[in-house]
Amino acid sequence: MSLLADLREKDRRLVRSVASWQSSCARRMLPAVEDAAQHTKLWWGAALLMATAGGGRGRRAAVAGLASMAVAEAVSNGVCKQLWERRRPPKEWISHEEVHDRPDSSSFPSGHTAAAVGFTAAVAAVWPWAGAASAVPAVMVACERVHTGAHYPSDVVVGAAIGLTAAALTRRIPRLTVRALAAKLG
Repeated sequence: MSLLADLREKDRRLVRSVASWQSSCARRMLPAVEDAAQHTKLWWGAALLMATAGGGRGRRAAVAGLASMAVAEAVSNGVCKQLWERRRPPKEWISHEEVHDRPDSSSFPSGHTAAAVGFTAAVAAVWPWAGAASAVPAVMVACERVHTGAHYPSDVVVGAAIGLTAAALTRRIPRLTVRALAAKLG
């Protein structure tokens, strides 16, 4: 079996397995997390809380998280989804009602996961405690995307990689810009 065929088979098996979770906790929590994550409301709310209650460090963490989230969303939704068309997992694989509430856009990559991981990783670099607190809903968002049949696990993994890359870039770009300006002026 080729590597790509093997990946597709693992994606299929994982979607069916995660979508069939019967946990009452998962059935209660994951839809609430998905609602909060729609249109990045969860991350804007977390940023607002950090900025108002966290002092200077909270404001820096909020700005870093929002900047990284914006880059992650632009790359995942504005670039990748336009370049790679991938259908969502078939509805027959999903054994619960949430399967009817899926987006029509390309499945690849998960923009929700990219935003969640981008926000969380950038916040963690500035304020580790807040980053750790943000990691819990970020992981829940990633699980929810597979549980509802909105994404394959590989979509979520690539979304997470985009989020991590966005966090690294938003952390490095200001430093690189300052260095470039200093070199140009000096």
